Amino acid sequence: MKKVVSILLAALMVAAVCMSLTACESKKDTFTVGVCQLVPHAALDAATQGFEDALKEKFGEKVTVDVQNAAGDSNVCSTIVNSFVSKNVDLIMANATPALQAAASATTTIPVLGTSITEYGVALNLENFNGVVGSNISGTSDLAPLSEQAQMVIDLFPEAKKVGLLYCSAEPNSTYQVNVVKEILEGKGLTCTEYKFSDSNDVVQVTEKAADDCDVVYIPTDNTAASCAETINNVLLPKKVPVVAGEEGICKACGAVTLSISYYELGKKTGEMAVQILTGEKKVSEMAIEYDPNPVKKYNKDICAELGIEVPADYSPIE
Repeated sequence: MKKVVSILLAALMVAAVCMSLTACESKKDTFTVGVCQLVPHAALDAATQGFEDALKEKFGEKVTVDVQNAAGDSNVCSTIVNSFVSKNVDLIMANATPALQAAASATTTIPVLGTSITEYGVALNLENFNGVVGSNISGTSDLAPLSEQAQMVIDLFPEAKKVGLLYCSAEPNSTYQVNVVKEILEGKGLTCTEYKFSDSNDVVQVTEKAADDCDVVYIPTDNTAASCAETINNVLLPKKVPVVAGEEGICKACGAVTLSISYYELGKKTGEMAVQILTGEKKVSEMAIEYDPNPVKKYNKDICAELGIEVPADYSPIE
């Protein structure tokens, strides 16, 4: 009997060692992360950089980050994301709404983190969205308080009667922002008119119409507008029409003032979320959408000087 017990104990010890070795072998210590960025411009570039930095700080050379840019084409987003799925990457980061929508269509198993997404409920067509997507998707939002942005129009341009809402109709998050700001401004007695361009090809024509009709223009966080911001400035500035912008990148190129977040910090927060997923600390399905808690009032020194705008003391200059 003692011999039998000894044999059984030995067998159990061998099994335990084998299980331990198997667990060590199965524990992943290198990762491949795919990044699909909609278009190159300052805000999205900063978010991608912050994301990469957070991953490298944690994993160093043990993580490979494959950054692909769709050059503003949502169809290319689908191609990029599908290539990541075929390579079975460990995680996909989708930078901007069309990239997130492409990732959501491409996979239900690979963890997906969005960034530079204004409203996830709108982007993913979710009813009664409560802050947690609940599938393989989570991420960060670049939404700054829209009520405060609307108040900037009222406070800095008290003589303005007509406000132009300039944005890309192909971006559902832009429509969401404009609807909120429009309701607030019209509630204050201002006349608001939407000026929608479908893509970069009709930006000049639509912006010229807005410049002729309006006292001030509001541009939401909009990727097409951001990529065409210098073009917009070349139309509006000569006609002395100021812009209240939804984010700093647009404001730096064509705006007077903005209430903006840091896209670098937003990307870094997304990277920190990715670390938690890759290490098994958290499940993506349980992670709430994260926001920048500290948006900052900023102004464009050159444009404000040229337009003679007196900026309140609580605004910081864009460097």
